[in-house]
Amino acid sequence: MAVFGYGRVSTKEQMAENQRLEIEAAGYDIDYWHADEGVSGKISALRRPQFSKMLGHIRDGETLVVTKLDRLGRDAQDVGTTIKMLATRGIEVIVLQLGKLDLTSAAGKLMLTMLAAVAEMERDLLVERTQSGLMRAKAEGKTLGRPVSTTADQREAIIKRYQGGAGESISALARTYGISRASVMRIVKPATEAFVA
Repeated sequence: MAVFGYGRVSTKEQMAENQRLEIEAAGYDIDYWHADEGVSGKISALRRPQFSKMLGHIRDGETLVVTKLDRLGRDAQDVGTTIKMLATRGIEVIVLQLGKLDLTSAAGKLMLTMLAAVAEMERDLLVERTQSGLMRAKAEGKTLGRPVSTTADQREAIIKRYQGGAGESISALARTYGISRASVMRIVKPATEAFVA
Protein backbone atom coordinates (compact mmCIF):
# COMPACT_ATOMS: atom_id res chain seq x y z
CA MET A 1 0.00 0.00 0.00
CA ALA A 2 1.21 3.49 -0.85
CA VAL A 3 2.28 6.19 1.60
CA PHE A 4 1.05 9.70 0.85
CA GLY A 5 2.68 12.79 2.30
CA TYR A 6 0.93 16.13 2.55
CA GLY A 7 2.35 19.54 3.42
CA ARG A 8 1.03 23.08 3.59
CA VAL A 9 2.68 26.48 3.95
CA SER A 10 0.91 29.82 4.21
CA THR A 11 3.17 31.93 1.99
CA LYS A 12 4.97 31.47 -1.30
CA GLU A 13 8.26 32.35 0.45
CA GLN A 14 8.01 29.23 2.62
CA MET A 15 8.76 25.77 1.27
CA ALA A 16 6.67 22.67 1.95
CA GLU A 17 9.71 20.59 0.95
CA ASN A 18 10.99 20.91 4.53
CA GLN A 19 7.90 19.02 5.71
CA ARG A 20 8.56 16.28 3.19
CA LEU A 21 12.15 15.94 4.45
CA GLU A 22 10.88 15.77 8.05
CA ILE A 23 8.48 12.94 7.15
CA GLU A 24 11.23 11.02 5.36
CA ALA A 25 13.61 11.58 8.29
CA ALA A 26 10.98 9.96 10.53
CA GLY A 27 11.33 6.77 8.47
CA TYR A 28 8.49 7.04 5.94
CA ASP A 29 9.12 6.38 2.25
CA ILE A 30 6.72 8.74 0.51
CA ASP A 31 5.26 7.34 -2.69
CA TYR A 32 3.13 10.40 -3.49
CA TRP A 33 3.69 13.97 -2.26
CA HIS A 34 1.09 16.74 -2.34
CA ALA A 35 1.64 20.24 -0.98
CA ASP A 36 -0.44 23.40 -0.88
CA GLU A 37 1.91 26.39 -0.98
CA GLY A 38 0.66 29.91 -0.30
CA VAL A 39 -2.58 28.54 1.18
CA SER A 40 -3.74 29.95 4.50
CA GLY A 41 -4.45 27.63 7.39
CA LYS A 42 -7.83 29.39 7.66
CA ILE A 43 -9.00 27.50 4.57
CA SER A 44 -10.57 24.13 5.37
CA ALA A 45 -8.60 21.10 4.23
CA LEU A 46 -11.21 19.96 1.72
CA ARG A 47 -11.08 23.35 -0.04
CA ARG A 48 -7.30 23.25 -0.55
CA PRO A 49 -6.41 22.34 -4.16
CA GLN A 50 -3.61 19.83 -3.51
CA PHE A 51 -5.35 18.24 -0.52
CA SER A 52 -8.45 17.66 -2.66
CA LYS A 53 -6.28 16.27 -5.46
CA MET A 54 -4.58 13.93 -2.97
CA LEU A 55 -7.98 12.68 -1.78
CA GLY A 56 -8.77 11.73 -5.37
CA HIS A 57 -5.54 9.69 -5.65
CA ILE A 58 -5.29 7.97 -2.26
CA ARG A 59 -6.96 4.58 -2.14
CA ASP A 60 -8.83 2.98 0.73
CA GLY A 61 -6.46 1.40 3.25
CA GLU A 62 -3.42 3.49 2.33
CA THR A 63 -1.49 5.83 4.65
CA LEU A 64 -1.38 9.62 4.91
CA VAL A 65 1.48 11.24 6.83
CA VAL A 66 1.68 14.91 7.88
CA THR A 67 4.09 16.73 10.17
CA LYS A 68 1.54 18.65 12.26
CA LEU A 69 -2.13 18.39 13.12
CA ASP A 70 -2.98 21.81 11.64
CA ARG A 71 -2.10 20.46 8.18
CA LEU A 72 -5.38 18.51 8.33
CA GLY A 73 -7.71 21.45 8.94
CA ARG A 74 -8.24 25.01 10.10
CA ASP A 75 -9.58 24.15 13.57
CA ALA A 76 -10.45 21.19 15.79
CA GLN A 77 -13.82 20.69 14.12
CA ASP A 78 -12.34 20.76 10.61
CA VAL A 79 -9.55 18.36 11.62
CA GLY A 80 -12.13 16.02 13.19
CA THR A 81 -14.27 16.07 10.04
CA THR A 82 -11.26 15.38 7.82
CA ILE A 83 -10.04 12.48 9.95
CA LYS A 84 -13.52 10.92 10.21
CA MET A 85 -13.84 11.06 6.44
CA LEU A 86 -10.43 9.40 6.01
CA ALA A 87 -11.27 6.79 8.67
CA THR A 88 -14.41 5.73 6.78
CA ARG A 89 -12.09 4.81 3.91
CA GLY A 90 -9.72 2.92 6.18
CA ILE A 91 -6.92 5.42 5.54
CA GLU A 92 -4.32 5.47 8.31
CA VAL A 93 -3.51 9.05 9.37
CA ILE A 94 -0.11 9.65 10.97
CA VAL A 95 0.79 13.02 12.54
CA LEU A 96 4.49 13.20 13.44
CA GLN A 97 3.84 15.97 15.99
CA LEU A 98 1.81 13.44 18.01
CA GLY A 99 4.48 10.74 17.96
CA LYS A 100 3.48 8.73 14.90
CA LEU A 101 0.05 8.04 16.39
CA ASP A 102 -2.58 6.79 13.91
CA LEU A 103 -5.47 9.19 14.45
CA THR A 104 -7.99 6.75 12.99
CA SER A 105 -7.19 4.17 15.72
CA ALA A 106 -9.05 4.03 19.05
CA ALA A 107 -6.14 5.77 20.84
CA GLY A 108 -5.95 8.35 18.05
CA LYS A 109 -9.67 9.12 18.33
CA LEU A 110 -9.25 9.58 22.09
CA MET A 111 -6.33 11.96 21.48
CA LEU A 112 -8.40 13.95 18.96
CA THR A 113 -11.31 14.23 21.38
CA MET A 114 -8.97 15.52 24.09
CA LEU A 115 -7.32 18.00 21.71
CA ALA A 116 -10.73 19.27 20.55
CA ALA A 117 -11.82 19.73 24.19
CA VAL A 118 -8.64 21.66 25.01
CA ALA A 119 -9.06 23.85 21.91
CA GLU A 120 -12.67 24.60 22.86
CA MET A 121 -11.64 25.45 26.42
CA GLU A 122 -8.92 27.79 25.11
CA ARG A 123 -11.48 29.55 22.88
CA ASP A 124 -13.88 29.94 25.84
CA LEU A 125 -11.11 31.32 28.07
CA LEU A 126 -10.10 33.78 25.36
CA VAL A 127 -13.70 35.03 25.07
CA GLU A 128 -13.92 35.36 28.87
CA ARG A 129 -10.65 37.32 29.04
CA THR A 130 -11.74 39.58 26.19
CA GLN A 131 -15.13 40.31 27.80
CA SER A 132 -13.47 40.93 31.17
CA GLY A 133 -10.97 43.33 29.57
CA LEU A 134 -13.75 45.23 27.77
CA MET A 135 -15.79 45.58 30.99
CA ARG A 136 -12.72 46.84 32.89
CA ALA A 137 -11.91 49.36 30.12
CA LYS A 138 -15.52 50.65 30.13
CA ALA A 139 -15.45 50.93 33.94
CA GLU A 140 -12.26 52.98 33.66
CA GLY A 141 -14.01 55.32 31.22
CA LYS A 142 -11.95 54.35 28.18
CA THR A 143 -13.46 54.89 24.76
CA LEU A 144 -13.75 51.62 22.88
CA GLY A 145 -13.78 51.08 19.14
CA ARG A 146 -12.15 52.93 16.31
CA PRO A 147 -11.20 56.55 16.86
CA VAL A 148 -13.61 59.07 15.37
CA SER A 149 -12.22 60.56 12.15
CA THR A 150 -14.14 63.85 12.40
CA THR A 151 -14.87 66.40 15.09
CA ALA A 152 -18.38 67.37 16.21
CA ASP A 153 -18.03 70.66 14.31
CA GLN A 154 -16.99 68.86 11.12
CA ARG A 155 -19.92 66.44 11.39
CA GLU A 156 -22.32 69.36 11.82
CA ALA A 157 -20.80 71.11 8.78
CA ILE A 158 -21.05 67.94 6.68
CA ILE A 159 -24.76 67.59 7.52
CA LYS A 160 -25.43 71.23 6.64
CA ARG A 161 -23.55 71.01 3.34
CA TYR A 162 -25.31 67.74 2.44
CA GLN A 163 -28.78 69.08 3.24
CA GLY A 164 -28.07 72.63 2.01
CA GLY A 165 -29.56 74.28 -1.07
CA ALA A 166 -26.84 72.93 -3.41
CA GLY A 167 -26.82 69.57 -1.59
CA GLU A 168 -23.19 68.55 -1.98
CA SER A 169 -22.66 64.94 -3.01
CA ILE A 170 -21.33 62.31 -0.64
CA SER A 171 -18.25 61.86 -2.84
CA ALA A 172 -17.48 65.58 -2.81
CA LEU A 173 -17.85 65.75 0.98
CA ALA A 174 -15.60 62.71 1.40
CA ARG A 175 -12.88 64.38 -0.70
CA THR A 176 -13.24 67.70 1.12
CA TYR A 177 -12.91 66.18 4.60
CA GLY A 178 -10.46 63.39 3.66
CA ILE A 179 -12.72 60.58 4.85
CA SER A 180 -14.41 57.66 3.13
CA ARG A 181 -17.82 57.79 1.47
CA ALA A 182 -19.04 55.28 4.08
CA SER A 183 -18.00 57.68 6.86
CA VAL A 184 -19.94 60.53 5.24
CA MET A 185 -23.01 58.31 4.83
CA ARG A 186 -22.85 57.30 8.52
CA ILE A 187 -22.84 60.99 9.44
CA VAL A 188 -25.63 62.18 7.12
CA LYS A 189 -27.96 59.18 7.33
CA PRO A 190 -29.16 59.71 10.95
CA ALA A 191 -29.56 63.43 10.29
CA THR A 192 -31.52 62.77 7.08
CA GLU A 193 -33.81 60.26 8.82
CA ALA A 194 -34.48 62.73 11.63
CA PHE A 195 -35.15 65.49 9.05
CA VAL A 196 -37.64 63.28 7.14
CA ALA A 197 -39.42 62.16 10.33
